Amino acid sequence: MAMRRRLGSTGSYKNRGSRFSIAVLVFVLLLSPLVFIVGRGLCSSTLIDKNNILTGSRGEDIHWRKRLALQHVKSLFSKEVIGVITASTNDLGPLNLDLFSNNSSASWRVEPTIENNTTVVEQKQVAANIKQETPRDDHSPFVDSPAKLARRQLIERRREKRAADLVKRDGEINIKLENAAMEHSKSVDTAILGKYSIWRKENENENSDSTVHLMRDQIIMAKVYVSIANLKNKRDLAQELQNRLRESQRALGEATQDADLPRSAPEKLKAMGQVLSKGREQLYDCKLITGKLRAMLQSADEHVRSLKKQSTFLSQLAAKTVPNGIHCLAMRLTIDYYLLPPEKRKFPKSENLENPNLYHYALFSDNVLAASVVVNSTIMNAKDPEKHVFHLVTDKLNYGAMNMWFLLNPPGKATIHVENVDEFKWLNSSYCPVLRQLESAAMKEYYFKADHPTTLSAGSSNLKYRNPKYLSMLNHLRFYLPEVYPKLDKILFLDDDIVVQKDLTGLWSVDLHGKVNGAVETCGQSFHRFDKYLNFSNPHIARNFDPSACGWAYGMNIFDLNEWKKKDITGIYHKWQNMNEDRVLWKLGTLPPGLITFYRLTHPLDKFWHVLGLGYNPSVDKSEIENAAVIHYNGNMKPWLELAMTKYRSYWTKYIKFDHPYIRGCNLSE
Repeated sequence: MAMRRRLGSTGSYKNRGSRFSIAVLVFVLLLSPLVFIVGRGLCSSTLIDKNNILTGSRGEDIHWRKRLALQHVKSLFSKEVIGVITASTNDLGPLNLDLFSNNSSASWRVEPTIENNTTVVEQKQVAANIKQETPRDDHSPFVDSPAKLARRQLIERRREKRAADLVKRDGEINIKLENAAMEHSKSVDTAILGKYSIWRKENENENSDSTVHLMRDQIIMAKVYVSIANLKNKRDLAQELQNRLRESQRALGEATQDADLPRSAPEKLKAMGQVLSKGREQLYDCKLITGKLRAMLQSADEHVRSLKKQSTFLSQLAAKTVPNGIHCLAMRLTIDYYLLPPEKRKFPKSENLENPNLYHYALFSDNVLAASVVVNSTIMNAKDPEKHVFHLVTDKLNYGAMNMWFLLNPPGKATIHVENVDEFKWLNSSYCPVLRQLESAAMKEYYFKADHPTTLSAGSSNLKYRNPKYLSMLNHLRFYLPEVYPKLDKILFLDDDIVVQKDLTGLWSVDLHGKVNGAVETCGQSFHRFDKYLNFSNPHIARNFDPSACGWAYGMNIFDLNEWKKKDITGIYHKWQNMNEDRVLWKLGTLPPGLITFYRLTHPLDKFWHVLGLGYNPSVDKSEIENAAVIHYNGNMKPWLELAMTKYRSYWTKYIKFDHPYIRGCNLSE
């Protein structure tokens, strides 16, 4: 009985235990939704509280139902369990272990990681801003959390920053490309572009000569088809082509641009095009046309070469001739001079001729007008004209004319004296090698026969060296200055094709540093070096001189005659002149032997003292000409010739009195 009671009580205890466990299970199942709702609310409230703490704002009150549920849940679960539940319900973003209680171990605390190395503070500030800007809807399960919105905004900012960087980089690259293009444009050679102006009338249209070119091409093809038509016995077509050819040639004339063509040119162009089209249909043969064009090209090339030779011959011929006006002037002056009584043929101030304290000039010329320009330009630009002395030497043919001109036109207060080179008795063939060579049969053969040329173009290569100036001792007298003027210390040598524009007295104070010759160097370009003038294939030249040595110019040279005598300059000249009797060291002339004689004995002067090239170079800078002390018309285009360049001639003619009776009587004009 007692046992049954115990069993009964035991059974009832078990029944009560099972009922209790069932009740607990039911309670948990009933509370699960509440726990889920409380977990979401707890997570949201936790994040909001933290964000409000960072931003310094006060959080909103939690709904009273959530607070009541939270109180019941806290009574059932520990703080750690509640923290895990809250973290696990946040399905947006990574698990944040900082949601556990602050009493957890430091090893469980992990700093949140944001893309692009954004700091935690920046992320929380962005989240706070999003929270403030975006209204919260606690009832919507699809609302993004502040963390995800912050991350999305940071990504957008990173993309915007990247785009801005790319735009900035593209701008920098464009600027670099523009700068590079500008620098490249500066290096473009503008020598030809400088002569081209879009404001000129003929350049208003970029194809201002297109019609002219087309007509020229039509004429060439017409000539080809005429030849082929005659070859194929197409007489009618050949005659039609000939007629159109003559019309086109008359219409084209000397035109170089479309504006020069007559009004009928378009009609001629169209008519020729129709005939050429007809000829193409009947006569076109590629091989035959190619052969005809090649033959025409070869013929034109030969014609151009022939014209160049003739041009060279005629220019050399014109350069060595004396214009009628200058010849007339010399003849009239000579006649009048010899009509003068002997007592009126003398110049005043003869005592100044050997005074070493004055400024002495040596001028050797057979051109009265050219010599007058040199003297007049020097005196007009001199500071103290009375201290200047001119020593003129000419030949016996022009001796009377030179004297008469300066007797009638004395150079102001300056001193002048004229001498005859043929009266220098010491200057003979036994003493002077070049005079002996000029009198030799071989030299006469070279000068006067020149292989008996039968045409204008033949022998033109030797014509330059068959100029009469090479036959005159006036040209070689520059190597005998101490013999001509034995009592002078310094002398300034001037050519007769120069114009003086400034006072030259400063040249006498230039320190030559023991050198004999003061001259302006001309080696700005390779063709003005020694290898241009001397034959370096000859062992004597190659052994004694540097082919790249700098050349210098005759025309304005200051000579120290004392150093000249010490170094025996005239003896050096004689030595090399004797070695060049058969012209194997250099061609004729005075510059090559001058370069040899004064080798390493020439002091370079400043370039403004002597500007060259006005007799051959049309591109001499105007500022250089106007700032130069002396300008030199070296070359064939002398200012007294019709060959002279008009742009430079005025610098020379302004020192001539064209109203002078002698000049006016010989029809000399500007």
